[in-house]
Amino acid sequence: MKVSFHDAAQGEVLEAGRYYREHGGAEVAQRLAQEFERAYGRLLEFPEIGAIWRKATRRLPINRFPYSLVYYLRPDEIRVIAFAHQSRRPGYWRGRR
Repeated sequence: MKVSFHDAAQGEVLEAGRYYREHGGAEVAQRLAQEFERAYGRLLEFPEIGAIWRKATRRLPINRFPYSLVYYLRPDEIRVIAFAHQSRRPGYWRGRR
């Protein structure tokens, strides 16, 4: 199964990495990248791993960081629509497909 990212979701991943590099240092930013990769790998292996959240979307929390991959499943694709901070602007991504 393939994974695709909404353009805004890709930007959110990069923005979070920049934030942690600037405010926490390179080591913290690297840990975020590792946890993102770990979550991405789990998602590829087990597409239904995320809890159903807000109708048809699913949410997969990122370990040790306050972010989640928000996605939905299509028959042949996992569509990531947000790399959402868990306590900022809830549901801002709802119009994304």
